[in-house]
Amino acid sequence: MKLLELIEKRQSDRKYTGRPVEREKIERCLEAARLAPSASNSQPWTFVVVEEPGLKAKVAGKTIGPLKSFNNFVPQAPVIVAIVMEKPKAVTELGGRIKKKEYPLIDIGIAAEHFCLQAAEDELGSCMLGWFDEKAIKSLLTVPEKKSIPLLITLGYTPEGYKHRKKIRKPVEKFVKWNGY
Repeated sequence: MKLLELIEKRQSDRKYTGRPVEREKIERCLEAARLAPSASNSQPWTFVVVEEPGLKAKVAGKTIGPLKSFNNFVPQAPVIVAIVMEKPKAVTELGGRIKKKEYPLIDIGIAAEHFCLQAAEDELGSCMLGWFDEKAIKSLLTVPEKKSIPLLITLGYTPEGYKHRKKIRKPVEKFVKWNGY
């Protein structure tokens, strides 16, 4: 599959079957994330894979939004991955302070997308989540209090016939400027 075709295929999937995800496919997604670039090669992440049903149900329960109006699909996912932000290399941290940029968050976004692109190639659905009870999930996963979890990713098989949504994006000429703003 060509890269642009894979990018077109990848979407935020919000419906999953109960079918377990093969360990080899999860490991391929993790390998894709491992290969992601990061500032000064800091690799400021730890991926916590949650597949044990009881624990996964507890974690999923901490993602449901107010009035149960969003993230109500998370309990269907057979796998939830928490990305824990780790301390970057000193040079990256110093550069981030000087430039007022959180390089580890940028790096985690890149690694997460690598993970999700590999999932799409392996016929798996995925969805990145930013809304969840971080404190509760850190406790459930025994993540040290001083660390943060910027993203969760759901992973699983989508039902037969699940719709691929057409991507609605701005046309290139609306967001690209050549040689100046």
